[in-house]
Amino acid sequence: MSGAARADPDWAERVVAAARSQVGVTLGYDGSYARLEYPGGDVPIGRGVCTDVLIRAYRALGADLQVLVHEDLSANWSRYPHGWGAAPDRNIDHRRVPNLETFFRRHAEVLPVSTRATDYATGDIVSWRLANGLPHVGIVSRADPMAPLVVHNIGAGAREEAMLFAYKIVGHFRYAPPQPATNRN
Repeated sequence: MSGAARADPDWAERVVAAARSQVGVTLGYDGSYARLEYPGGDVPIGRGVCTDVLIRAYRALGADLQVLVHEDLSANWSRYPHGWGAAPDRNIDHRRVPNLETFFRRHAEVLPVSTRATDYATGDIVSWRLANGLPHVGIVSRADPMAPLVVHNIGAGAREEAMLFAYKIVGHFRYAPPQPATNRN
């Protein structure tokens, strides 16, 4: 079920602002395993991988992908890839692109993969396969038909770049976190 219907109408701008806030702060790329607090665990802000850009941006909107992915993966183990171990691991599972792709396929609006820039909106999540087959993910930060921009970390820290069509796109998602329930007395 998509969170889009219950979302804050400004979520796309807010998630992009949170992703952009990492540019110039997350300066390195480090995908090494780390024990993380749960919930709310993160590697030091100065380093991370492409998934950390999403995790930090969504956490700023109140959606903890560490918890959301871990709970969904634990309850639906057979629906997720198993290339990394025999059991869920809340320290790392949310930091793996294939797990995020599976989570978004299950809980986000799944959009068509396209080669037209006009099919991508600000705040959309895009996943790719690099030429060497490795997975990658980022957030569309500017949906300009002439020069769409993406915030991502592909090896030199968080960057905002015109690279939407640099690699083979394999996933296109819109995940607007649900608004918290409010007391309506």
